[in-house]
Amino acid sequence: MRKVKAADAVGMVLGHDLTGVIPGEWKGPVLRKGHVIRQEDVEVLLRTGNDYIWVLELEEGELHEDDAAERLASAAAGPGLVLDPPKEGKVLIKAATKGLLKVRRELVEEVNLRGDLILSTLHDNTPCEEGMTVAATRVVPLVIREEEVLWAEEFLRERPALEIRPYLQKKVGVIVTGNEVYYGRVPDAFEQMVAPKIERYGGVLLYKALAPDDPEVISKEVVKAKEKGAEVILTTGGLSVDPGDVTAEGVRRTGAEVISYGSPVLPGAMFLYARLDGVPIMGLPACVFYHPTTIFDLLFPRVMVGEDLTREDIRRLGYGGLCLNCSRCRWPVCHFGRV
Repeated sequence: MRKVKAADAVGMVLGHDLTGVIPGEWKGPVLRKGHVIRQEDVEVLLRTGNDYIWVLELEEGELHEDDAAERLASAAAGPGLVLDPPKEGKVLIKAATKGLLKVRRELVEEVNLRGDLILSTLHDNTPCEEGMTVAATRVVPLVIREEEVLWAEEFLRERPALEIRPYLQKKVGVIVTGNEVYYGRVPDAFEQMVAPKIERYGGVLLYKALAPDDPEVISKEVVKAKEKGAEVILTTGGLSVDPGDVTAEGVRRTGAEVISYGSPVLPGAMFLYARLDGVPIMGLPACVFYHPTTIFDLLFPRVMVGEDLTREDIRRLGYGGLCLNCSRCRWPVCHFGRV
């Protein structure tokens, strides 16, 4: 790359995108990399503060920022991701499908510690829609030694830094517990508060039953849901310390292994997670019927991409696990659940 005066650059090839800004209104490229400078471009260059420009003259072993960013993005992106073309030295990485973003944070940090390579991502376990931007790459200098990019390509060859895991079409069984619902004293809020989230994350409602506060009935309904082919089982309510709350006992009577009863997430402290012959059981506390976002939103997407959750997975959620109960919920565009 060679620095020349704009007035002397007519006929030369522009070496990078030139950015223009109209304060508060617009920011974007004025001229694109590869553009052959014309006489009429000189005034544009001067008006946008570009008295000097870089013209494209790469030496052996050098890469332009666009090519470097594109190669870095290609190395970092795993399954379920696509790349936008380079723009102003930056490459956007987007979700090719609906699913859950998985980020290997230690790899992202290692890439960024190199100094001239930039890999910027969303948080691990962010639910994504198709076409959503999840990461971006660029390099600091306009021209970078190719060996830096070669290092990243080799480092990320076997383990991409990020991927989208698509939601699996898992069949879901639901047991709504509580005498107040079973005997019709209060309306069942499942359809309003929980069912849309099952659908959002790819689930198919296979079986739903109401159960009173009787551990034996709850146990039988959980087993029945499994026998009907449920791949995930949800129970709602009955998980507090009140004497009438017996859902946890009902789950235990099925023979299920309780992985975690209680969580460091608010709302969601009384969450239960168990497995019955490999089928995950998620005991949802009553907060799911009031709060728009709870521990259910943090863990259900992970179950729906096939993750086998551990006690440690749940216990780690305390850091960032306090919801601020904003007047307008914007999750996942907030801190909640971000480890």
